[in-house]
Amino acid sequence: MSTISSETAGLLALCNAHRPMQVLAAEDNPVFQSMLKTMLTRWGYEAVMARDGNEAWNILQRDDAPRLAVLDWMMPGVDGLEICRRIRSANREPYIYILLLTARTESQDLIEGMDAGADDYLTKPFNAHELRVRIRAGRRILDLQEELLQAREALREQATYDGLTGLLNRTNILEKLDDELARATRSGSAVSVLMVDLDRFKSVNDTQGHLTGDAVLREAASRLRSASRRYDAVGRYGGEEFLVVLPGCEASAARVQAERLREAIADIPFRADSRPLPMTCSIGLACSTHCAPEALIRGADDALYLAKAQGRNCVVVHAEKVTA
Repeated sequence: MSTISSETAGLLALCNAHRPMQVLAAEDNPVFQSMLKTMLTRWGYEAVMARDGNEAWNILQRDDAPRLAVLDWMMPGVDGLEICRRIRSANREPYIYILLLTARTESQDLIEGMDAGADDYLTKPFNAHELRVRIRAGRRILDLQEELLQAREALREQATYDGLTGLLNRTNILEKLDDELARATRSGSAVSVLMVDLDRFKSVNDTQGHLTGDAVLREAASRLRSASRRYDAVGRYGGEEFLVVLPGCEASAARVQAERLREAIADIPFRADSRPLPMTCSIGLACSTHCAPEALIRGADDALYLAKAQGRNCVVVHAEKVTA
């Protein structure tokens, strides 16, 4: 399926929020061209005109292509029917609603047009009021589809990211680790894992309340994300524990990165009701070029246990590369 990225879609939605809806009108007859442009403009749409099928097809390939198209069936170059087929075979999102105009009146022509992927069909010469209500119906369908896409994206976000911190949730950070280990096995490169645990976090909840504890977790997540490399993955493993996956990173380089994360937590106090709240973290590090994800996490967890035992606020590297 051909799709645009969620970031691109968001930018396009922001840009389009303050402009009339674009409607592509593809018609080779100059009289009908002028008529369509005048009517669409009067009805509050932004008319995007195409004089033949090739021009219409090129317009529909753009990222900001109109989502509603009025296409003449018979045009020079690519005809309206072929454009319908191409658009539907591409199965792209967002959906393009197609209203086909034609002088053909036989029922078989209607069937052929709808089978090609047209959403609606209007014979020429057409009644202006009928065209208007059909375009309005198309717009309602597109609005409903936009709501469905937004709901789907919200569900995807909920399934991927931790609701409190905005980091990858446990399931997805473990999937990321699995992917990176598979890639490391093929390339012979190393993968390091950091298990990060906020020190004495329980006392924050006990003395400051859970709302403050939540604020600390959000701030810690933000600091870890900011201090990480662009291609590292940071996720919430559970409670006050975070898992950081460092692809292509040997233990020595991973230790430097772990110290950077530790300092990001410890160097500047957090805030609790406008009062400074010093926080530190302990970090366990494990590295491997070939092992199961569970074994690498176990190695990082063992190193984290030693970091706690050594007084907290430090980084401990697992003694050996994990190979199990």
